[in-house]
Amino acid sequence: MSDHPLSPIPAADADIAYATLISAYRDDPVHRWLYPDDDTYARTLPTLIEAVGGASFEMSTAWRLGDSAVALWVPPGVQPDAERIGQVLLETVSVEKHPETFSTLEQTDAARPDYPHWYLPFFGVHSSKQGTGLGTRLLTASLEYIDLGGSPAYLLAPNPRNIPFFERHGFVLTGEAQEGDAPALFVMKREGRQSQPS
Repeated sequence: MSDHPLSPIPAADADIAYATLISAYRDDPVHRWLYPDDDTYARTLPTLIEAVGGASFEMSTAWRLGDSAVALWVPPGVQPDAERIGQVLLETVSVEKHPETFSTLEQTDAARPDYPHWYLPFFGVHSSKQGTGLGTRLLTASLEYIDLGGSPAYLLAPNPRNIPFFERHGFVLTGEAQEGDAPALFVMKREGRQSQPS
């Protein structure tokens, strides 16, 4: 592992991580399509984050650099709670957007690897610290840890601007999930790499 100050986020600090991600995703096409109203977005996004990536806190694979950069990694063998995710979307997304929302969800389920992998559902840097290299440091440190076990990784990029960033870290764009007027989610996968502890 490198000397980056990467540390697990205790469940007691989940709200701090959610606040970072709320700031990071404030201009994100997908999440702002789901929740275009600012108050609804800020109030509801933590519920969606918890449903999709909450297992990372339980598994000590929610990682941060300070309080400004957060990566929620779900380790191999841990399956997302599809019923919980569906219920949150059903209750929080406007009814007229349900067809596109749930069609996209079905597409992402189909694109998910059927072999053991790490899943990165949420990754972000507080808007006040973006462009300072924190995201690169956090993802590099995360992948160094993951590569100790040699497992592949998978993510859905909700913003096309971030695709080159993930490509620089070995992820490959393999498809997209999109329906109707909903913005696309970009499917990205990274082959497993075997590294030795430093």
